[in-house]
Amino acid sequence: MQALHLWTLLSTYAVAVGQNQGQKNQECPKLNAQMPEFQKKTVHIKDPGRVEEIICGLIKGGAAKLQIITDFDMTLSRFSYNGKRCPTCHNIIDNSKLITEECRKKLLQLKETYYAIEIDPALTIEEKYPYMVEWYNKSHALLIEQGLQKDKFAEVVRESDVMLKEGYENFFDKLSEHNIPVFIFSAGIGDILEEVIHQAGVYHSNVKVVSNFMDFDENGILKGFKGELIHVYNKHDGALKNTEYFKQLKDNSNIILLGDSQGDLSMADGVANVEHILKIGYLNDKVDELLEKYMDSYDIVLVKDESLEVANSILQKIL
Repeated sequence: MQALHLWTLLSTYAVAVGQNQGQKNQECPKLNAQMPEFQKKTVHIKDPGRVEEIICGLIKGGAAKLQIITDFDMTLSRFSYNGKRCPTCHNIIDNSKLITEECRKKLLQLKETYYAIEIDPALTIEEKYPYMVEWYNKSHALLIEQGLQKDKFAEVVRESDVMLKEGYENFFDKLSEHNIPVFIFSAGIGDILEEVIHQAGVYHSNVKVVSNFMDFDENGILKGFKGELIHVYNKHDGALKNTEYFKQLKDNSNIILLGDSQGDLSMADGVANVEHILKIGYLNDKVDELLEKYMDSYDIVLVKDESLEVANSILQKIL
């Protein structure tokens, strides 16, 4: 009922806009069409009226004003498939034959310790922050000890269980077709992330990846990581460091943001001239404890949803 109410409001608003502002904004009435993607049980919207206004603003702005800012792990990639957890970029390495069994056990112990902290609803972002730094630094140190070979990454990704969300081809290809800037902001491993989207055939020229990239010696052996650490709860700082990128997109003042954590909400903080921003959040774990918090912070919350259907349905109206 909530989703149906949203689209009733959208239709009413769209007709009013079309009547009041003439031919310029004739895109909005297209929302009269039924949108089954929004009627799924996975879709949760706290304030349909607000979402109505944002989406109509995005539609009126069209391709010329749009940019996408998105997380990767568990947002563009799947959280699970057929009841089995899918790997993050870090997990792809953790589960691979590139590391020893002893190292794998240590990485798993770190994950068991720190992932519980990452998703603990009783802790604030500020309280979680130092633990995330510890987790990433310890994990990266273990990977450096393993002397990973860059030329093995393509094979490792191919052999992994990583999967992009259903509808990813439509998502990436449509954005590429209309030359919409896509900023993938990931706390994962950039080298692995790029290999995943490359193998999926969607690493188009409109895509920019900001992540934790590995630093290799002249023999292609991992010796460290480049730049400052990006973890799930310091994306605000990373966004501000990318203000030059966003300045080049000063006319792209309409944003669709996709994430799966509270930390992802700050990914657009480097954009100075936001006109309309629609925040879509994937809630994959601890749903009962976190749903209310997610609905307070994301405009649209998708619970245990392994598709990009909602985003694609909105893009279809804009583009």
